[in-house]
Amino acid sequence: MTVRPSGRPGTAASRVTVPWVRTRLRTAPGSAAALALLVAVTAFLAAALPPALDRYDERGMRRALEAAGPARTTVQFQTSDADVYLSDGPWEERLTREAVEGPYAKLLALPDRALPLDREQSSAGVRTTRSLKTADAYLSQPDGLPPVFHLVAQGGVAGHSRLAEGRLPKAPGDPGRAVSALEAAVTAGTAKALNIRVGSVVHFPRAEGDPLAVRVTGLVVPREPDGAYWSALPGLARPNLMVTQGPVPSQYWSGTLLLAPDAGPALLSVPGAPARYWTLAPDLTALQGRDLERLTSAVASLEGGPLLERVTTAVSPHLDVTTDLDAVLGEYDGLWSAVGPLVAVAAFGTGTVAALVLCMAGGLAAERRRAELTLLRARGASLRGLAGRLLAETAVVAVPAAALGLLAVRLAVGTGRPVQSAAAAGAVALIALIALAALPLRAVAVHRAVGVHTGREDVVRARPSKRRLVTEVTLLVVAAGAVLTLRTRGTSAEGDPTGDELVSLAPVLVAVIAALLLVRLYPLPLRGLARPARRMRGVVGPLSLARAGRAGGSTVLPLLALLTALTTAAFGGSVLAGVADARERASVFAVGADARVDDLDPRRTGVEDRVRRAPGVDDVTPVRVSYTALAGNVRVSLAGVEPDPYAELSGRVDDGAFDADTLRASGKDAVPALGSPALAERLGEDPFPVIMEDGDSFTARIVAVRTWTPALGADDFLVVDGSALRAGLEPPTGLLVTGDHPDAAALKKAAGGDAQVRLRSAVIDATVESPLQTGAERVYAAAVAAGAAYAVLSLLLTLLRAAPERAALLARLRTMGLTRAQGRRLLILESLPQALLAAVGGVLTAWAAIRLLSPGIDLTTVAVSTGAPAAGRALLRADRLSLLVPALAVVALTVGVAAAQAWWTGRRGAVRELRAGDAR
Repeated sequence: MTVRPSGRPGTAASRVTVPWVRTRLRTAPGSAAALALLVAVTAFLAAALPPALDRYDERGMRRALEAAGPARTTVQFQTSDADVYLSDGPWEERLTREAVEGPYAKLLALPDRALPLDREQSSAGVRTTRSLKTADAYLSQPDGLPPVFHLVAQGGVAGHSRLAEGRLPKAPGDPGRAVSALEAAVTAGTAKALNIRVGSVVHFPRAEGDPLAVRVTGLVVPREPDGAYWSALPGLARPNLMVTQGPVPSQYWSGTLLLAPDAGPALLSVPGAPARYWTLAPDLTALQGRDLERLTSAVASLEGGPLLERVTTAVSPHLDVTTDLDAVLGEYDGLWSAVGPLVAVAAFGTGTVAALVLCMAGGLAAERRRAELTLLRARGASLRGLAGRLLAETAVVAVPAAALGLLAVRLAVGTGRPVQSAAAAGAVALIALIALAALPLRAVAVHRAVGVHTGREDVVRARPSKRRLVTEVTLLVVAAGAVLTLRTRGTSAEGDPTGDELVSLAPVLVAVIAALLLVRLYPLPLRGLARPARRMRGVVGPLSLARAGRAGGSTVLPLLALLTALTTAAFGGSVLAGVADARERASVFAVGADARVDDLDPRRTGVEDRVRRAPGVDDVTPVRVSYTALAGNVRVSLAGVEPDPYAELSGRVDDGAFDADTLRASGKDAVPALGSPALAERLGEDPFPVIMEDGDSFTARIVAVRTWTPALGADDFLVVDGSALRAGLEPPTGLLVTGDHPDAAALKKAAGGDAQVRLRSAVIDATVESPLQTGAERVYAAAVAAGAAYAVLSLLLTLLRAAPERAALLARLRTMGLTRAQGRRLLILESLPQALLAAVGGVLTAWAAIRLLSPGIDLTTVAVSTGAPAAGRALLRADRLSLLVPALAVVALTVGVAAAQAWWTGRRGAVRELRAGDAR
């Protein structure tokens, strides 16, 4: 049976339910799509930061360990002399292979997960702790000094090397103190440097009896010469060229002879103080930056804690532990503690801008639909019901968009560890919450009271409430506290590598205070110009000022979003510019010029002229450098130069600038010299004798003190006029080259021989040592781009909100005779006051924020590596381009949008805008 609707009031058929969400999405699909795009992009940016930082942290930790090298990152256990000499049994038993390999397995298992170990690169054996001298004449002797050797019986040589010639050594039948001969292998690098071949015999004197003869039976080539197995002990893979101490330093070789693993007891036959050792190499692939605290604790426990007690129980009570791994981890922790707060400043700034733009989008949407919502309230809609419907229509768009942004991050960046995934999900949830709540809350605040007509809300007539005054004063106090804390303490926080949240918000808080101040000051010039404008000829000027004064009074949020975005972009751009300037300065300190040619062959003539003609070279400054000159009784580095070109070159850096006349030698008195501060303090102002390595001597006196000079850097130095030297500057030992783009290959070819060429551009690339530093740069670059994009978006949202009203105004005025040119000028002049306010305010706010916060922000750690030349502290300075480009872009965009709207409105005609009953 079919029931037909009666259509009478009160029946089910008369209550027709209109699907609100579907109707709204069909009515305004463009607005919904724009909101979805805004939420998705913002969610992507918010969710991408935590896993990206985690990836930079992981790569930075690995790079720090790799750069430190196995000599610093391995944990080395070595028995002391008491382990052998205080033993109850025969001393040889303490050095056998079983005595080494037995504890070795226990040591590898002790740290467990606290410190992952690389078993392949770890090693154990017996070695002489004192170097052994040999008098064999066939061995290489650079300055007439015989080489020294260490005897090492390390296990696993066959598996970690390739036999190039001969065979591996064998242990004697009875390896003990009475042994007279041993077999050994050497690496190919050691054999080449010390003139050793298969069959060579190295003799080591002993206190009694004949020398110990060690015959070389084979040459091996390490499979991984830079790995921990070969690099943990000095001189194992390749010999080291040592230098003696004294007034005349001399060089000699220090190498290693590799014995059979069973030959450890035979080391008692020589006065080398043999000892067992175990080298534990950490697994670099398993060490992550997030495990820094756990790793530091494990290393501390191995050096002097529970793990060390277990080691001494398993091995010997007479055990020494040596490692620099804790220092390497501490250096990386210091780098992260310096970089993390700077990244937090960028993250908080961009996040605040994004939140403000989302709130502004919701507020402008509520303002655009004010008539609709006012009518619904007048017809009986409750605040709860109205807020619920607005929340539902926003949720349908914002929640899927936020989820899409999170999914895009998972696909593009990765998930990271669980903590970072949770942080990313929390950031996305916060973005979605702001997007959901902005429109309903604004609507509830505006339509709390039921009304149909509202009074004018002109910006010149709006009067801030007392509640707003209290809020502004509170924000002012908070901002002052944040700025003061940052200036006095810096960006770092005690125990928190990411810094203090309040300090990280300091640039944003400065922008907020500036925006609130500008909103209060903005009506004053409009009121002052309104009366003189009435006496102007023409209608465009007075009408544009009147229109600017009658703009909506709710300009706080748009201006706040725009100023915060401009400040964030300018602040981030200034950080990037400061980093680039610091690297330029560090490269100048390292090279001294755009390029440097050293180790010139004195037998080659015309080198300076050939280098001067090389591509990309503008000028060449010759120098003659001696690193062993004797000034008084102090060994110094001395450079002879031409005063005029060298003074011009030194002027590129303030620390090295000087007057050429100050350095010019007269030939009568003591030779004037530039000196470093430490050397000037030692030698004083009195003349002192200088003796060169070639026998040349003269009397000099320090007349000027500089902390740096191009020829010798920042070490202890003297710089004199080259004409005071007996040989003058011919031939020079080095050339300082200036030019835009010097070519290294061309300079090398022009110099010839074994000349060394260094380019300043190459040094700039080498100043960054950690992915953490490059990651911080990328975060700031993204912050600049996001800040600029949000500034443009906030401006467009403000202009689009007033677009219908302006179109209707132009249509009505054209019916009264307004020309198209006048209409274009009207829209441009109407938009200019707020655009100029935002632009000028943005420049002043960003400049003030940088000036206020620069004492507490140090860019040195982000800019250069820890081993870069000391070029001074890199402080934050205002960058003109970063300040002016975003501000001018705001003005240009405002003018462009106004002109485009006037042109488009003129093409469409005025019929649509003049319809009767139009709410615009």
